[in-house]
Amino acid sequence: MQGVMLVEDDARLAALVKEYLEQYDYVVDVVTRGDQALARFRDLEPDLVILDLTLPGVDGLVVCRQLRQLSAVPILILTAREDAFDEVSGLEQGADDYVNKPVQPRVLLARLRALQRRGSAAAGSDIVIGQLRVSRENRAVHWRGQEIAMNSAEFKLFAILADAAGKVMSRNDILVKMRGIEFDGLDRSIDNCISRLRRKFDDGAAERIKTVWGEGYLLTPSAWE
Repeated sequence: MQGVMLVEDDARLAALVKEYLEQYDYVVDVVTRGDQALARFRDLEPDLVILDLTLPGVDGLVVCRQLRQLSAVPILILTAREDAFDEVSGLEQGADDYVNKPVQPRVLLARLRALQRRGSAAAGSDIVIGQLRVSRENRAVHWRGQEIAMNSAEFKLFAILADAAGKVMSRNDILVKMRGIEFDGLDRSIDNCISRLRRKFDDGAAERIKTVWGEGYLLTPSAWE
């Protein structure tokens, strides 16, 4: 069985989600306040987190950041907020998926299972390219002996590029691997994240992470010596 911490202040919705998921061998614990989530997480040590954003006590975006600093557990944001800014903020704070309410229970279940599959696939051995080491288990990146600080979105994107070193990854390929969604032609979050990664590696000339115009991005193996 998989443990789920559901952070949701709507008692009716929380009861419906709990009842549905427990039919599929999930054990669901409900937390109703944002300012209680971190302590409950430490006690429960869940396998997955479903997180509302509009919470009493502490906003869900703050809770998301706190949880991500503590653990690599998959986090799915489930919220009535439909602003694209909130979605980008949630993903940049470390969420793995973002779903708008209302959602069909079977869709929520499918999203949770997809997060579990991606987590299992990502738990393999370290990636080593020259003096670069990417540890998927610890969510850590070291280059030339120094750890490079990254948020969750940056790490996911960098690990995808490193895993496909020498191969061009399109924006669509990256988004599908990161979030399970396809590129809509407008989302600039990948481009913004690439810019931040280049700054972290002093890659102003874009030699380590190349832009292949009209195709996508390429992590160049020979540039990490």
